This record gives sequence, C-alpha cells and structure tokens, in this order.
Amino acid sequence: MKKAITTVVTGLMVLGSGAALAAGDAAAGKTKYAMCKGCHGANGVSKNPNYPTLAGKPADGLVKKLKGYRSKEIKNPTMNAMAAGLSDADIENLAAYLSSQKAP
Repeated sequence: MKKAITTVVTGLMVLGSGAALAAGDAAAGKTKYAMCKGCHGANGVSKNPNYPTLAGKPADGLVKKLKGYRSKEIKNPTMNAMAAGLSDADIENLAAYLSSQKAP
C-alpha cells in the first residue's frame, strides 16, 4: 500500500512539474530564442540588470507576458515590437524553453 501511494504521489509531482512545459516545444523555443538572447542573455540568464533573467520562470507567466506585449496591453516599445511577429505557437515554444532552463 505504501508503495502504491508513493507511486501515485511521485506521478502527480512529475505531472505537476511538467504541466507548464507541456503546451510548447522547448527545442523550437530554443531556436526562436536567438532573437532574445542579446538582451536576456544566453539560456535566459541576463548579465545586464536592465533586462530580466527569464530562465526558470513559470511557462504560464511567460506566455501571459509575451501575449500582453504582443497585444500592447503591456506597454514597452522594445518588447511590443519584438513580440508583434510572434504566433501563439512561438510564444508557447519560447515559454517551454525558458521555463526548462536553470535559474541562476
């Protein structure tokens, strides 16, 4: 019985930790991220205090932010321009990639 409970709990933890990554393709996101690394750093770890580190951030939060920039609901001329050409799939992929990176 104890083994069964441990298996169920472990499975739920794995599902919960992977849920944020399930919507996008991290490999495609890594390719798309090339346009972002000039400001946000390699693998999402910024070396410039003016630009946030994105590595390890929750995917759903990254999706919300990028969609906000794309719609101009969040005002930032640089990010509005960068996000303007992103499709929903691009955004999901970028979020999957960044959320899978190790935060510093």
